[in-house]
Amino acid sequence: MSAASPASRGRLKLAALLLFLSLPVLVATVMALTRVGIPEGRTAHGELGPGVPSLAQWPLDAPVDEALAGDWVLAFACRERCAERGDLWWRLHRALGREAPRVSRLRVGGSESALPGEVVAQWRERPDWAEGERLWLLDPRGLPVLGYAADVDPYAVKDDLGRLLRMNPEAPWQGGQELAGR
Repeated sequence: MSAASPASRGRLKLAALLLFLSLPVLVATVMALTRVGIPEGRTAHGELGPGVPSLAQWPLDAPVDEALAGDWVLAFACRERCAERGDLWWRLHRALGREAPRVSRLRVGGSESALPGEVVAQWRERPDWAEGERLWLLDPRGLPVLGYAADVDPYAVKDDLGRLLRMNPEAPWQGGQELAGR
C-alpha cells in the first residue's frame, strides 16, 4: 500500500476545510428558503402600535406634557385597584436601576396620592381605547409604542422597556451632562 503524497494530503485538508467553512452558509440558505428554524421577527410582549393617540391628544383634566417631557412614560389607567397597580409599576420603575431616571410614570384615575416619581391625572371623559386597566409605554415624544392588558406580567414589561432603553441610548447632552468644552 502506498502512502499518499504530501501534496494530495494538503489538497484533501483544504477540501475538508472549505467544506467545513461553507456548511453554515449552506444551512442558512436552506433555512431561509424553507422558512424552517427562523425565529419570529417580533419579540415584544405587548401589542405593537396599540392604536392609541399621542399623549398630547389624551382627554386629561390637566396637561402633563411638561412633567413628562423627554422621558419614556409608563402610563396606566386604573379604576378600582389603583394603589395595587401603582405600587406594582413603582417597583418595576425602581428595578430599572440606573436607567430609571429616563422613565416616568403617569397614572390616570384613582383618588390615591401620587407615589414618588408618579404623575397623576384624571380623564375629562374616558375614551373607548382606555377601557379596563391598561398599560401603555410611550416614547419621549409621547407616541404610544406598546400596549398591555391589565393582567400583563411585569417581567415582560420590564424586558420590553429595558430593550427599548438599550436600543435608544440617551444623548450625552441630556440628563444633566454637559458637552465637552462648554
